[in-house]
Amino acid sequence: MRCLLLIAVVLLGALRGAAEVAPEHTGAVESLPAPQPHWVWTADLILQRSALIDADDGRFLGMINGGYGTVMPLVARTRPEIYVPATYYSRGTHGTRTDVVEIYDPTHLAVQGEVVIPPKRATNAVALAHAALSDDDRFLALFNWTTGTSLSIVDLRERRFAGEIETPGCSLVFAAGPRRFFSLCADGAVFTLTLNDDGSEASRALSPPFFDPRVDPVTEKAVRNGDEWLFVSFDGIIHPVDGSGETPRFGPTWSLVDDADKRESWRIGGLEHLAVHRASGRLYALMHRGGADTHKDPGEEVWVFDLASHRRVARIPLVNPGFTIYGFPIGSGSGVLARLIDWLLDHVAPPLVHFIAVTQDAQPLLVTSSQFSGMLGVYDAQSGAFLRRAGPTGWTSDVLQAPWGGS
Repeated sequence: MRCLLLIAVVLLGALRGAAEVAPEHTGAVESLPAPQPHWVWTADLILQRSALIDADDGRFLGMINGGYGTVMPLVARTRPEIYVPATYYSRGTHGTRTDVVEIYDPTHLAVQGEVVIPPKRATNAVALAHAALSDDDRFLALFNWTTGTSLSIVDLRERRFAGEIETPGCSLVFAAGPRRFFSLCADGAVFTLTLNDDGSEASRALSPPFFDPRVDPVTEKAVRNGDEWLFVSFDGIIHPVDGSGETPRFGPTWSLVDDADKRESWRIGGLEHLAVHRASGRLYALMHRGGADTHKDPGEEVWVFDLASHRRVARIPLVNPGFTIYGFPIGSGSGVLARLIDWLLDHVAPPLVHFIAVTQDAQPLLVTSSQFSGMLGVYDAQSGAFLRRAGPTGWTSDVLQAPWGGS
């Protein structure tokens, strides 16, 4: 009955919201100010773009298109450029394929150049670890999957394709220094690649396995904290991997869940389920209750851990980030119906959170989204208080990024 009531109110809100849409004034060209720490990128798989949103007030600041698949902007730290791996087909969904790395100006979000790469880069709805910038922004490594695996290396300073390096049996790519990347291998090992200054291969190494994929595999959705990457397994075990050396160093493992949590069936959840606030040393983990192999189910809470002690210091209950229909928010506004819809979203609708991100400033925000909606939930990352819904960002949400602020 509650679901029927929610559906009825949502549809009424959609009709009311559609009638209130203000006419668009076209022809204006805007420039963005210096990036702010609470600016968030959110990808939209249906619209094939990534939208830039101010999480403080929900303003839609701009967008970047990127052809077929999920658009994942990579923001340079040392120069004013944004890099977007993109795939295009001459007939839209088929025909001759062209893969490029597009270079955007962050002030106008306009294309400044491109580098053509082999038409074999991997595409995925959740494109985490499909491309990585070297720590000095000199090189971009892109994961190829054809079904063979390799990395395409782009020299960003010279704007040229530097070459392709095979990574047999090993997939994805993670940055680990100015000339180093690593990949995960099918047996649980780490493949480390070191580059020369021209982008060619200087050396490679293969580590012993650090997890058993037949017993408890890790997910690919790791987060970086300094030199260390934190991988989480299906059963909630954190595996620290420091890939900055010629051979990786594996830190002591620790668990997100204790015995009481396991009895209540708490597990990692969602499609982007870890975030780190580097300055405070806090790890944020999206959690849900479910059985085996439900690690992609949406999350109900975010648990906060102190990375030094591995102790859980907070649990943040989540609310639904909101719904959109064809990109229009449901219940936006200050009227009675809008307030009723917000109450239903807060107290009746399931959270359905698939993605989380944390900004890196001194007053960090925790941002959430649902794969099925173009709205964001915004929380105080320190207190856990729910602050607002922001958006709309588009039709769907696929991967959140908060690349600015902090060190």
